[in-house]
Order: sequence, then structure tokens, then C-alpha cells
Amino acid sequence: MSETPSLLSLCIDALSQHLLCAEDHVSLLPAVYHLPLHLLLTLITRLPPFALLQFHHHIPFQDQDDETSSVNDSTNKRKRSTDWNLNSAWHKLFNLRWPHHVNQIESDDWQQLYWETHLQDCIDEATEVAIIPSFSGSIGDIHISDSILKYIGFVGHISHSTCEHSKLSYHCQQFGSHASCLRLQNVLCTAETSGLLRECKLQKLVLRCIRSKEQIDGLCKVLAQHCTTLTSLEFVHCTLSTDFINVIFGSLVIESVQKHGIQHLSIIASSFLEPFTDSLPSGLVSFLSSGRSLCSLKLSDNHHGRTFARALFMTLLNLSSGISVLDLSENKIAGWLADFKRRFLSGSHQSFGIGKSLQLLRVLNLRGNNLQKDDAESLRYALARMPNLEELDISDNLIEDEGIRNLIPYFLGASETCPHITCLKLENCDLSCAGVSHLLHVLSTFRGPLKSLSVADNYLGSQVAEALGNFFSTPIEVLDVAGVGLGSSGFQELQNLLKEELKLVKINISKNRGGIETAKFLSKLLSKAPQLIDVNAASNLMPIESLSIICSALKIAKGNVQHLDLTGHIWDYKPDQVSICTEFVHNGLPIFVLPSSSASAVPHDDDP
Repeated sequence: MSETPSLLSLCIDALSQHLLCAEDHVSLLPAVYHLPLHLLLTLITRLPPFALLQFHHHIPFQDQDDETSSVNDSTNKRKRSTDWNLNSAWHKLFNLRWPHHVNQIESDDWQQLYWETHLQDCIDEATEVAIIPSFSGSIGDIHISDSILKYIGFVGHISHSTCEHSKLSYHCQQFGSHASCLRLQNVLCTAETSGLLRECKLQKLVLRCIRSKEQIDGLCKVLAQHCTTLTSLEFVHCTLSTDFINVIFGSLVIESVQKHGIQHLSIIASSFLEPFTDSLPSGLVSFLSSGRSLCSLKLSDNHHGRTFARALFMTLLNLSSGISVLDLSENKIAGWLADFKRRFLSGSHQSFGIGKSLQLLRVLNLRGNNLQKDDAESLRYALARMPNLEELDISDNLIEDEGIRNLIPYFLGASETCPHITCLKLENCDLSCAGVSHLLHVLSTFRGPLKSLSVADNYLGSQVAEALGNFFSTPIEVLDVAGVGLGSSGFQELQNLLKEELKLVKINISKNRGGIETAKFLSKLLSKAPQLIDVNAASNLMPIESLSIICSALKIAKGNVQHLDLTGHIWDYKPDQVSICTEFVHNGLPIFVLPSSSASAVPHDDDP
């Protein structure tokens, strides 16, 4: 037999049903707020989301005798210092509904995040209906399924078959004020949508698959409506013409000041209908020049060629914006700086003013741009215009050792005059042991110093161990040497070179085929790196005996390791071998990420 509900449970369930009805909660809530605190706390933990919303929204905070309360002058309301644990209640509701997301999010206002995420779910579901070719109705009249409605308390408590609760328009009107970040698919970029989102105060908007003039017209209405609050705009898988670009950026201008407030602009995996000539679309130039708050520009994987990249670079050199992050990754821009190099060598670069945009650049991402060794030399001259650069990513470009040699004069100059570079990524650049060893020697002279370096996926061989071992003595904190071919002899050499305490916080030594010597190196490293929190040692052909070596080292080191990846190995577990790992936890979660059983494991092919 099922357990008989308590009188308290029955009362709370009845109260919840009343709070879900608009005509009931206004008259009922004043009495509810005067319940004893222990009953209020119980009620808060039992209310469904929509009922808790009504409870939260109408709190008068008129507990005049509460010594722990404080007055909010703007609302003339009295607020308990504990706030009745309402934020914790919203956190719990969010965790129940989206358990896979909650650990990835930090929030001071879980109520706002709950309803923003709920509204996004409603919009996504409506998109699936509106995208059907035969759909011809009103977007606002699209019905939200019971599978979503039940989460907020509408299914089973109130009849919604004849009311507005099941329509998208109701959810936009009721919860839109909580939404500051939304994603819109192309079919929802309409004039009607701008009306549906009128309650929102959008700060970030992500647009997907925008392709037609009708969609652009609808989008521009949404942008114009929220131009005073928008700070982040992202386009993904869109098809844009010059005219589209001009009208989109024109709709963002705040007419009273003739400027826009966008701080972050991203156009990703999109295509442009017309090839760019020597100049950018006028709308984009106007956007760049009128955005004093613009600090991040990402134009990634858009099939941009060197003509576009050259025009953008020259435009930025002559603007006075505050861009600090520039991402041109995954394009094909080889040769884009050749003209700049010629102008630099001829002295004509002096015509570029002092204090222009690139003077403030901190992050430059040129990953996967088909750059060659000559491009690296041209980049060296461009980097001279970026005195505050901190992070440089030129991974996945086959610049080879000669390209590195072309960049070394910049690194030497930076270490002497403006030691700002803290993060350098040179993954998969077709570098050799000689080239990387020379680079490591140069980087060790940084006065900055360098905090993060990746030379992953360059086959360097075990000979690079000596240069790496010497580099460990620098203040490097993050090091990625995955897939460089260290092998067992390389790890042996590294063990011998670890002499003093290291500053390492994170290290990736995966895919190096080190075998048991990988575990022995980790054992030595753990004793020398007390600040180490993250280790990736996956796919190193380690035998199962490696697990006990690493566990013993962790016990002795008593360090701060929070994550240790040992996946990619074929291990036959015994119960005692698994049990020794369970004692290593951080914030209630296991430190070890272990491989699957040998029956399901697949060998990792890390041959160069």
C-alpha cells in the first residue's frame, strides 16, 4: 500500500493548486506570507516552479518585528536576510529539470536562469513546428507540449486545454522579462517574433541559418527593438550578402547617440554571397567605427580569403575602437599580410596612427588558416603593432621550423620591451625537435613570463625531452605536449631532469606511448608540482600496474589534483584495483577518469 499523505502535504498540494490560478494567488498570498518560518521553508521546497514564481514575485516583506530584516528603499519592502532560501529553491528546481547543465553554470540568480532556459525550450519546440513547410499559422499560437508544461506545474493542476497557458505567446509574455540570452532559428526571425519578445531585455542573441530577405527583415525588427540592451550578437550557419550586412548593422545603431552597444560580435561557419574586394561592406566598416564598446570580434570558418583578411586588418589599424579579441580562425588567408610587410619595410607603416584599435589587442586567434612560413615572417611585423598581445594561437598552420625562426625575433623583442605574451599555441605546425628546442630556449628568457604553451601534435621524438625538462624550471603553468612522440625513453629523461619545485597547474601528456614510464614520470611530477590540479595522461599504452603507482604518488604528494584522465588504455580491472581510486575525490566527484573495460575499449591510434 502507498503511504498515507500527511495533513501538511495535503495542505501544501492544495495551496500549490491555488497559486497556479491567476484569480486565486492575489487574495491568498498575503495570508501565506504570515505563516511561521518553518512552514514557509517547507512550502518553498514543495511548490512547483510557476507557483513559486507567484510566491516570489508578490512577497511584500512586511515583517516589521523581524530583527534580521532590512529595508529596500527602492521598493519600500522589508526583506529577511535569509531571503527564505528562495535562490536555493530555484537552484534545486533547475537541477531537477536540467541535471546535465547545472554543474556547468554559475549563477547568483537561479530564478532568472530557470525561466530563461524554460523560455528557450519553448522557443526550440515552437521552431520544430514552424520549420515544417506546411506550417502557415501564427507563431504565438503554437502549442507547447505537456512534456514541458508539466515541469512548471501546469499539467495535472490546471486545465490548459481551453486557456492560453499552452501557447508560446503566453510563455513569452509571462517569462520574457527573465530572458537576457536567447537563440533564434531562421523561421522565428519575423515581425511577429519582435512582438513576442517585447518583454525581454535581450543582452545576447544567437541567430542560426539566416538566409532570406524576409528573415533579415524580421531579424532587423528584433535587433532594433533591443538595440539599447544588446551586448553580444552571434551568427551561425548564415548566408549573408553585402546588403544583408549593411541593414543588419544599421539596425543596431542607437539613433540618439549614433552608436551601438555591441561588445561581442561573432560570425561563425557562415558564407558570404559576394566575394570581397579591397574594401569591407560599408555597414561593417560603420559598425566597427561606431562601436566604442566593441571588444571581441570573431569571424571564424567563413571561407574568408586573404583579400577580406587584408581589408579587415587595414581597417582595424585605422580605427579607434577597443577590440581586445580578434578571431580569424579556420579561414584561408595565406598571404594576407604580404602587403603590410612591404609597407613596414619601406617605412610607410608610419602613416598608421598611434593608439588605434590593434594597440589594445590581447588575444589573436589564427588557427587553421593555411598559413605558411612566409606568412609567419609577415605576422612578425604585424605583431609589432600589437604591444599588449597576451595570447597568440597559430595552430594547424604548416609554418614549419623556418616559420618559427621567422617569429623568434618578435619573441626576443617582446621579452625585452613589452613582456605581455602569456599564452602561445603552436599545435600541429609541422615543427621538429630542433625548432621546438630552439623556441623553448628563447621562451625561457621571457621576463613576462609565459604561463601557457602548447606544442601538441608536432612529432618531436624523445630527443625533445631535454629541452622540455629545462623548460619545466620556468614559471610555466599550463603545458600541452600531447602526441609529440616522447615514448618511454623521453619520459625517463624527463624524470631525471625534474629537480626543483614546479609551478605547473595543468599538463597534457596524452598520446605519447610512454608505457609504464608515463606513470613513473607522473609519480615524480606529483611530488614536484604542488599546485597541479589537472592531468591528461590518456592513450599512453600504460599497463594496469600504472594505476597503483599513480595512486601511491597521490597519497604521498597530498596535492590538489582535481582531474586525472587515464582513458584510452586497455585494462582488465580487478575489484581491489578499482577500489583504491574511490578515495580520491574533489567536491564529491571522483578525480580519476578511467578507461572502459577491456571488452569495450578501442586502441588509440596515435601514430604520427
